[in-house]
Amino acid sequence: MKLHTSNTDGLNLFSAYGDDFVTVNQEKHFANLILLPDTVIPSWTSATVATLTTADMERLLALKTEIILLGTGSRLRFPAGALLRPFAPAGIGLDVMDLKAACRTYNILAAEGRKVAAALLFD
Repeated sequence: MKLHTSNTDGLNLFSAYGDDFVTVNQEKHFANLILLPDTVIPSWTSATVATLTTADMERLLALKTEIILLGTGSRLRFPAGALLRPFAPAGIGLDVMDLKAACRTYNILAAEGRKVAAALLFD
Protein backbone atom coordinates (compact mmCIF):
# COMPACT_ATOMS: atom_id res chain seq x y z
CA MET A 1 0.00 0.00 0.00
CA LYS A 2 1.35 3.38 -0.99
CA LEU A 3 0.74 6.23 1.45
CA HIS A 4 0.86 9.89 0.59
CA THR A 5 1.03 12.91 2.82
CA SER A 6 -1.82 15.31 2.30
CA ASN A 7 -1.61 19.05 2.12
CA THR A 8 -4.62 20.59 3.83
CA ASP A 9 -3.36 24.17 3.71
CA GLY A 10 -6.15 26.50 2.65
CA LEU A 11 -8.93 23.95 3.18
CA ASN A 12 -11.88 24.56 5.45
CA LEU A 13 -11.71 21.78 8.03
CA PHE A 14 -13.45 21.08 11.30
CA SER A 15 -11.01 21.72 14.13
CA ALA A 16 -13.48 20.91 16.94
CA TYR A 17 -17.10 19.92 17.49
CA GLY A 18 -19.57 19.34 20.28
CA ASP A 19 -23.29 18.78 20.72
CA ASP A 20 -24.16 22.42 20.02
CA PHE A 21 -21.24 23.81 17.99
CA VAL A 22 -18.58 23.15 15.40
CA THR A 23 -15.31 24.99 14.94
CA VAL A 24 -14.06 25.57 11.41
CA ASN A 25 -10.47 26.78 11.20
CA GLN A 26 -10.69 28.09 14.78
CA GLU A 27 -14.03 29.91 14.25
CA LYS A 28 -17.01 28.59 16.25
CA HIS A 29 -20.42 28.12 14.63
CA PHE A 30 -23.63 27.45 16.57
CA ALA A 31 -26.20 27.25 13.76
CA ASN A 32 -26.91 25.11 10.71
CA LEU A 33 -24.24 25.49 8.05
CA ILE A 34 -22.77 24.01 4.90
CA LEU A 35 -19.02 23.50 4.73
CA LEU A 36 -17.11 22.97 1.51
CA PRO A 37 -13.32 22.82 1.21
CA ASP A 38 -13.28 26.41 -0.10
CA THR A 39 -16.50 27.93 1.27
CA VAL A 40 -18.52 28.26 4.47
CA ILE A 41 -22.25 28.86 4.00
CA PRO A 42 -23.65 29.88 7.39
CA SER A 43 -27.35 29.51 8.22
CA TRP A 44 -28.19 27.54 5.04
CA THR A 45 -31.55 26.70 6.57
CA SER A 46 -33.37 27.16 9.84
CA ALA A 47 -34.96 23.70 9.49
CA THR A 48 -34.58 20.63 11.62
CA VAL A 49 -34.47 17.12 10.15
CA ALA A 50 -38.25 16.90 10.55
CA THR A 51 -38.89 20.25 8.84
CA LEU A 52 -36.45 20.10 5.91
CA THR A 53 -38.07 21.20 2.66
CA THR A 54 -37.54 20.51 -1.01
CA ALA A 55 -35.98 23.98 -1.30
CA ASP A 56 -33.41 23.08 1.38
CA MET A 57 -32.43 19.94 -0.51
CA GLU A 58 -32.35 21.75 -3.86
CA ARG A 59 -29.78 24.10 -2.36
CA LEU A 60 -27.63 21.05 -1.58
CA LEU A 61 -28.09 19.65 -5.09
CA ALA A 62 -26.94 22.98 -6.54
CA LEU A 63 -23.55 22.62 -4.83
CA LYS A 64 -22.45 20.18 -7.57
CA THR A 65 -20.33 18.09 -5.22
CA GLU A 66 -19.71 14.37 -5.55
CA ILE A 67 -20.82 13.63 -1.99
CA ILE A 68 -22.87 15.43 0.66
CA LEU A 69 -22.68 14.48 4.32
CA LEU A 70 -25.92 15.43 6.06
CA GLY A 71 -25.21 15.78 9.78
CA THR A 72 -28.48 15.46 11.69
CA GLY A 73 -27.50 16.71 15.12
CA SER A 74 -26.56 14.69 18.18
CA ARG A 75 -28.12 11.51 16.80
CA LEU A 76 -28.81 9.94 13.44
CA ARG A 77 -32.23 10.85 12.02
CA PHE A 78 -33.38 10.45 8.44
CA PRO A 79 -35.32 13.09 6.52
CA ALA A 80 -38.38 12.08 4.54
CA GLY A 81 -37.49 9.68 1.72
CA ALA A 82 -38.90 11.97 -0.96
CA LEU A 83 -36.28 14.57 -0.04
CA LEU A 84 -33.44 12.08 -0.59
CA ARG A 85 -34.54 10.68 -3.96
CA PRO A 86 -33.17 13.39 -6.32
CA PHE A 87 -29.54 12.86 -5.30
CA ALA A 88 -28.85 9.47 -6.91
CA PRO A 89 -30.12 10.45 -10.40
CA ALA A 90 -27.98 13.61 -10.13
CA GLY A 91 -24.90 11.46 -9.46
CA ILE A 92 -24.44 12.90 -5.97
CA GLY A 93 -23.89 10.63 -3.00
CA LEU A 94 -25.84 11.64 0.09
CA ASP A 95 -24.83 10.10 3.40
CA VAL A 96 -26.92 10.81 6.48
CA MET A 97 -25.11 10.58 9.83
CA ASP A 98 -24.93 12.30 13.19
CA LEU A 99 -23.13 15.63 13.34
CA LYS A 100 -19.91 14.34 14.87
CA ALA A 101 -19.53 11.54 12.31
CA ALA A 102 -20.22 14.04 9.51
CA CYS A 103 -17.40 16.29 10.79
CA ARG A 104 -14.90 13.44 11.00
CA THR A 105 -15.83 12.01 7.60
CA TYR A 106 -15.77 15.43 5.94
CA ASN A 107 -12.21 16.12 7.16
CA ILE A 108 -10.97 12.81 5.74
CA LEU A 109 -12.65 13.30 2.35
CA ALA A 110 -11.61 16.96 2.06
CA ALA A 111 -7.99 16.04 2.86
CA GLU A 112 -8.15 13.44 0.05
CA GLY A 113 -9.13 16.21 -2.37
CA ARG A 114 -12.70 14.97 -2.83
CA LYS A 115 -15.53 17.30 -3.84
CA VAL A 116 -17.39 17.02 -0.54
CA ALA A 117 -19.85 19.14 1.42
CA ALA A 118 -21.00 18.82 5.01
CA ALA A 119 -24.54 20.11 5.58
CA LEU A 120 -25.04 20.31 9.32
CA LEU A 121 -28.27 20.59 11.28
CA PHE A 122 -28.03 21.38 14.97
CA ASP A 123 -30.55 20.10 17.51
